[in-house]
Amino acid sequence: MALIEKFHVVSAERVVASGQSIKEGQVVSLDSSGEVVIQSATNRIPYGIAGDTKSTSTSSMPGFGTVEQADGWQNRVSDYFDETKASGKMTVYHSGGEFATDQFATNVASAAVMSALYANNGVLDTTDEAGTKTYVVAYLTQADGYYPSGVPGIDINGDIALGGENSNTYIEYKLVI
Repeated sequence: MALIEKFHVVSAERVVASGQSIKEGQVVSLDSSGEVVIQSATNRIPYGIAGDTKSTSTSSMPGFGTVEQADGWQNRVSDYFDETKASGKMTVYHSGGEFATDQFATNVASAAVMSALYANNGVLDTTDEAGTKTYVVAYLTQADGYYPSGVPGIDINGDIALGGENSNTYIEYKLVI
């Protein structure tokens, strides 16, 4: 449920399709109207990585240590987890960059550094759902592991580990779409 922008080349603003629930860090595509949707078998060609969250039930901001996300953990209370509410647009990173995320399939955890990563229903995966291996989204640059939060503690390198999905582990990757 998190994306850590280490370096990015292009960040676009795109209108989000009606009815979508997208977590920051998921792979997104464009539908036939040019609106952002989660990458899927229907919208197979990946466009980029979601830089915002559009949800009505959960925050995508990373937690600290084992502290779980609470309903009050959000940018503005009036938006109720929807970071796109004011404009209807979402930040989408594309055209390169380096990121860390917890939005990956479990098989990525055992992948070698510089393995090609594909989009599979909105998450990074070593398997291309279409089986064509046509659309490489990223290359793995750091295997999964805990990511330091910068908050003093004793869990990882003197910092408390950043919380999130995939057992609070993150991968790092080079975006190539």
